[in-house]
Amino acid sequence: MTPFSYARAASTADAIRMAGEDGRRFLGGGTNLVDLMRRSVEHPAALVDVSALPGTIAARDDGALVIGASARNGVVAAHPLVRTRYPALSRALLAGASAQIRNMATVGGNLMQRTRCAYFYDAAASRCNKREPGSGCDAIGGSNRYHAILGASPSCIATHPSDMCVALAALDAKVQIEGPGGPRTISVLDFHRLPGERPDIETALEPGELIVAVELRPSPLAARMAYRKVRDRASYAFALVSVAAGITFSNGRIDDARIAFGGLAPRPWRAHRAEEALIGAEPSLAAFEAAAEAELAAAAPQPGNAFKVDLARRTLAAVLGELTGDVR
Repeated sequence: MTPFSYARAASTADAIRMAGEDGRRFLGGGTNLVDLMRRSVEHPAALVDVSALPGTIAARDDGALVIGASARNGVVAAHPLVRTRYPALSRALLAGASAQIRNMATVGGNLMQRTRCAYFYDAAASRCNKREPGSGCDAIGGSNRYHAILGASPSCIATHPSDMCVALAALDAKVQIEGPGGPRTISVLDFHRLPGERPDIETALEPGELIVAVELRPSPLAARMAYRKVRDRASYAFALVSVAAGITFSNGRIDDARIAFGGLAPRPWRAHRAEEALIGAEPSLAAFEAAAEAELAAAAPQPGNAFKVDLARRTLAAVLGELTGDVR
């Protein structure tokens, strides 16, 4: 491991000031960053520990729920307001990693979680444009069972690994940020970037900016959302496909739908085409499968992950069926 210095921030302003120096990285729970440092993928010159900054979970007067970036994933999953108002977020958090990791990992760190692509982690022997721009991508033509079928590029086909972020995408969450240029708030849908020709640039954060909180708006649809994760084993495995979805219907027709996929793309994938296909349709298995096909028409699978197209279609149909009473 490359030598580095360490300092703990006492406030957000303190953290931003310390991060102004080159080569520094923010450290939350360390469940991803420290692992990457051990594997020689990340080489920060210094770490600014932000784990002592606010991790409160509180409802505002306007009904929004604000979750501090340092809140632990396990705490967020168990919080009564999260469980009742945003059950899909609670379930997504509980589907991720192990209890020990959830009790260390933070909300801000989860937003910054990097891909689990094996070639990205293999710093000694594999080419990876995300780790070393311009070097190539060994996942294309290699082992790509876990890789992207939507939103990938000739430079990178890695997937985003977070469960939490899939639920946040379906919930239209906002990310509160502070930095040298002052505070700003952006949609979580704009926070993670598609790889294009620069897969090494993964988020919309500017240099020195720090995630300070996640903001969730209340809605009846959010309170009825579901999250389902399909993986190779029952626990401690990343998603082959995951779905966060909510749906409302009246007079026999679908009024509103929110859908996000995980495990299919380089970022949490909001399924706008599927949502549009559902609005006005009668809740039925045929309608759910047609919505999935509308979204997956753009899929470009590799030989090792072509199964994900059918798996995503069937998983979405199953989740929507559960939400609508298993209509047929």
